Amino acid sequence: MKAEVINPFLESARIVIEQVIQVSPSTGILGIKDIELIDNHIWIQVGMTGQLNGNIIFGIAEQVALKMVSAMMGGYVITEMDEMGQSAISELGNMISGNASTILSNQGVSVDITPPKLMKTESMSILPRRALSIPLLMEGIGELDIQVMIS
Repeated sequence: MKAEVINPFLESARIVIEQVIQVSPSTGILGIKDIELIDNHIWIQVGMTGQLNGNIIFGIAEQVALKMVSAMMGGYVITEMDEMGQSAISELGNMISGNASTILSNQGVSVDITPPKLMKTESMSILPRRALSIPLLMEGIGELDIQVMIS
């Protein structure tokens, strides 16, 4: 897997988070890591097909997701990840992936994305896999991990 594959997702995530959550995220350290099932986490999985195939998984601690959804809803405090919150955080993953696929298309790489699939740790059945991973750090909110498993 080439490290350049993650760049469109990183660029897209920065843009979308700045627009929707009103925070300028900073970038953590790029690395290869095993995707582990972590308690109290939410995972948004988006599939990719075309010239690149695989999955992008956004990993977010549930408390961070609640803060992100609250920001998306104009500051209205969200205390539990209900259906509306799940829809909002899924749409965030969809927006990031959609923008990244547009960036890839502009680079001459033709891809399609699947609708986002929201999973909580207790309902995940995927086996841990190695992924190219980079955290986005949002001051006052927390961390969003972008994990790319694309070939």
